[in-house]
Amino acid sequence: MTTATYDAPLPANAGWLTRAEAWLDQRGKGAWIAAMVIGFIFFWPVGLALLAYMIWSKRMFNNSCRRGGHSSRRHAMAALKPSGNHAFDTYKADTLRRLEEEQDAFEAFLQRLREAKDKAEFDDFMDDRAKRAKDLQEQPEDA
Repeated sequence: MTTATYDAPLPANAGWLTRAEAWLDQRGKGAWIAAMVIGFIFFWPVGLALLAYMIWSKRMFNNSCRRGGHSSRRHAMAALKPSGNHAFDTYKADTLRRLEEEQDAFEAFLQRLREAKDKAEFDDFMDDRAKRAKDLQEQPEDA
């Protein structure tokens, strides 16, 4: 089962802005605020741009900056503990297994959908390319 996390590795070709954003996110909201203050001190438009970005991306108003999911981890760990009721624990295990199977099936469906879309786009490209080549071959004969 896959879960959505914010700790995804950066791509190899990530730009310096992306790396800076990830670096600040790792250090939390205080790092963003410090960067904004330093931006205001050295060149006020940079500080203003950082403030606008923090507000626009909701970094100022969420509980944490991609950092802590401590409460959500605590709830996730509590969900895995047995309750003491064997019937409920069996039901919970079956439900989680079924949800994992559904998620795997859905992810496989999405992968097939992406592959079909890619194939259709590639086929369109090849058709256009063949049509252009045919048109270019017919033009000199007309002239």
